[in-house]
Amino acid sequence: MYKSFFNLQACPFGSSPDPQFLWVMPQIRETLSSLQYGIAARKGFVVITGEVGTGKTTLLKTVLNKFDNDRISTAFVFNPRLDVLDFLEFVLTDFGITPVARTKSAMLIQLNRWLVERSRNNGVCVIVIDEAQNLSLDLLEEIRLLTNIETSSDKLVQIVLAGQPELEEKLSDPSVRQLRQRVWMWCKTHALTSQETKEYIAQRLRLAGTTDRVFTDDAVHAVHAYSKGVPRVINLLCEHSLINAYVEQIKPIPTHIIEAAVLELALDHRPFFLPPKALTDSQGNGSPLDASNFIESVSNEAYVESQPNL
Repeated sequence: MYKSFFNLQACPFGSSPDPQFLWVMPQIRETLSSLQYGIAARKGFVVITGEVGTGKTTLLKTVLNKFDNDRISTAFVFNPRLDVLDFLEFVLTDFGITPVARTKSAMLIQLNRWLVERSRNNGVCVIVIDEAQNLSLDLLEEIRLLTNIETSSDKLVQIVLAGQPELEEKLSDPSVRQLRQRVWMWCKTHALTSQETKEYIAQRLRLAGTTDRVFTDDAVHAVHAYSKGVPRVINLLCEHSLINAYVEQIKPIPTHIIEAAVLELALDHRPFFLPPKALTDSQGNGSPLDASNFIESVSNEAYVESQPNL
């Protein structure tokens, strides 16, 4: 509803991982290259970790889209809370294989034969497991055993484990040390700096069809401070701010619209997360406030009671 108001051709801050809006800054380019090489080299396990909302799934989808569809076959496990049989059935089905019997041995035989055939045709087979920090240790061991399906020079299936930092802790468990030794490449995603956040927002707006000044500099500064540089939270905050600004018919979007979105989304809005430049009054007139005045301008009794230490 706000697209015409802001001269946009598309919604720039969608919640779904969309490779079209990926901003390829230097660290992202390096991670993309590492993931692509790690998958193409067919050496075993690749692990990518990062905090919630830092773009792991978007990166993975971007990398997989870089391969020729005729060459790559992908099973994308988005819910790893499965037992072994469920996991194997899901993988086979996502590869386009109909299980002939729901037993471990039968499904492994089917998978092995299919992988050998794909290898003969120079195919790359990848099992991507998202939210891998939720895998049980038993299932991790079963997944490790899948990499025993190999030729004399290559693994027939490449496995990518993507998860939050807890995945690193899980892989340090002595019971999965054999899997850890087979991790051929480690990649990480990170939160954005203040400058990167500014460029990230500008790039998404450009890709959505506008070069207009949609946010004031102070508003962008506030977005970074409240989101702590996490892309998913940046998207959420910017999307709500676009809607609110459209309702109020305000552009470019000032800081008080960002602050209102923070309250709506119940984000951590304690003022010491904001640099002084972004501390403005609730009317968005740009005059600096000290911390106590800021609290008075944006809070209510429920908020004050819920934050007794402020």
